Amino acid sequence: MSESRTNMRRGHGPMRGMGATEKAKDFKGTIGKLLAYIGSYKIGIVVVMLFAVGSTVFNVLGPKTLGRATTELSKGLMRKIQGSGGIDFSKIGWILVGVMCLYGCSTLFSLIQGWIMTGITQKICYRMRKEISEKINRMPMKYFESRTNGEVLSRITNDVDTLGISLNQSVTQLITSIATLIGVLIMMLSISPLMTLIALVILPISIALISIVVKKSQKYFKTQQEYLGHINGKIEETYGGHNVVKAFNKEKKEVEEFHNTNEVLYDSAWKSQFLSGMMMPIMAFVGNLGYAGVAIAGGFLTIQGTIQVGDIQAFIQYVKQFTQPIQQIAQVMNMLQSMAAAAERVFEFLDEEEEVQVIEDPVKEEHIQGNVDFDHISFGYQENQVIIHDFSANVKAGRKIAIVGPTGAGKTTLVKLLMRFYDVNSGSIRLDGHDIRDFNRRDLRNAMGMVLQDTWLFKGTIMENIRYGRLDATDEEVIAAAKAAHAHSFIKALPGGYRMELNEEASNVSQGQKQLLTIARAILANNPIMILDEATSSVDTYTEARIQKAMDHLMEGRTSFVIAHRLSTIRDADCILVMKDGDIIEQGRHGELLEKGGFYADLYQSQFETVS
Repeated sequence: MSESRTNMRRGHGPMRGMGATEKAKDFKGTIGKLLAYIGSYKIGIVVVMLFAVGSTVFNVLGPKTLGRATTELSKGLMRKIQGSGGIDFSKIGWILVGVMCLYGCSTLFSLIQGWIMTGITQKICYRMRKEISEKINRMPMKYFESRTNGEVLSRITNDVDTLGISLNQSVTQLITSIATLIGVLIMMLSISPLMTLIALVILPISIALISIVVKKSQKYFKTQQEYLGHINGKIEETYGGHNVVKAFNKEKKEVEEFHNTNEVLYDSAWKSQFLSGMMMPIMAFVGNLGYAGVAIAGGFLTIQGTIQVGDIQAFIQYVKQFTQPIQQIAQVMNMLQSMAAAAERVFEFLDEEEEVQVIEDPVKEEHIQGNVDFDHISFGYQENQVIIHDFSANVKAGRKIAIVGPTGAGKTTLVKLLMRFYDVNSGSIRLDGHDIRDFNRRDLRNAMGMVLQDTWLFKGTIMENIRYGRLDATDEEVIAAAKAAHAHSFIKALPGGYRMELNEEASNVSQGQKQLLTIARAILANNPIMILDEATSSVDTYTEARIQKAMDHLMEGRTSFVIAHRLSTIRDADCILVMKDGDIIEQGRHGELLEKGGFYADLYQSQFETVS
């Protein structure tokens, strides 16, 4: 939990940057990348544009056609009053049928373009999630060790969702709004240039007022989304460390911190939503001013006989349609900002440095023996902070090598270098005489089995979790591996046995049982090199002794690296490397090191001393 908190303080909140109006650092560049990314769907988007324009054209023609019905009705009333005739309901009926056809076609075109665009955006989202998922497997360990899980997950979930929703809505809405503006303007000019001029006066007023509102609300939206990320991070780490919070009676402190963060979120969310909610009343007010001006001018022109009564009714409808696209375009600009910010974060992730997975002319060793040489290696996670200095060791195939030392000596780091989670800064690590950097990472890691102190099990049956070590293993082989790890007896006692399903946190089995399952998985993998990083730290002494026998049998004929704090478990090691401050200060067998009476002897005796 503390690690998550530290990462958040570094600015790696899990949902940072997901604001509805957060600006991208490079808006034009990101939009250009996005257009190139969706280039394979350009035919579909062109079709969407055509249907969107078609829908708009049919919709724009509706009011003027309906105005003809109003004009015909008013003329019929005048004829009836004058006694020269009556209302031609047949003609009005045909006009109304035409209006219904226009609006029907508009709706049909709108549905088709919405259906096509939804399919395109979902395919884009699917492709992005697939590429992010594949990217994760190619990225170096240092990326994930410097960020919280929540931030990586937000790229796959929140950012891609925001991108998909914004893209789906913004493209069609932008096309429709622009087409509506142009179409409505043409129809308004065809009715009356004077009334059109009056209606256009509201345009700069609307733009000015909307710009003020957007500018004011922008900072609150940004704060809202920033603290939404903090809230999500707080929930993630608090629930993840719920047992620790309860054990240390820190519920009040956690609630207080959550309350303080939530207060900022509430304040920014209230202001941002209030300001954005002002758009509709402002637009309604400006629109009503436009209606009043149009009604006065229309009445004057009708009296002069310049336009018909139905034209006033049609024009008022056009004025209403004219103000809506302006607001929609403003909303689209917000969505485009949000879309660009989300796309930028996704592209940043996809452009992150990758591990080189395949090299030209790699070493191909069908039968790796397991000879490992550490030749004057040095390494630091930061260039200016070297933690392993000039480390050298020669490990013969089939030998059991124990690595011991105080916390922070570099034991686990050494294993990470061996598996090429990181590359050494200088020197080399050789496997059977070949620099491990000359292997493809996949081939190198196929030669190594690993059991970590921190167990990892996934949601699935116990059988599936053990089989993860070798996917083509039969049920009998899985059971044999479980027996070798002394896990068979407790598995059979569980409801469902090997078919019992573990939950997401694997909390329905104990920590020790989880460790036994991971050991069974390593046994099943049957790799020529075994790496055990505190593999028995979570089991009791009796079970540890039994597992130790099984592990000794497993490690026969294999090169094994065992990191241990309990030195009693590695007394039979062929060689013990004693590390301190990144260097080997002693090496030899257990008895030899005790006779020297050096650092190892002090470390060993300290585990049996009574601390006063």
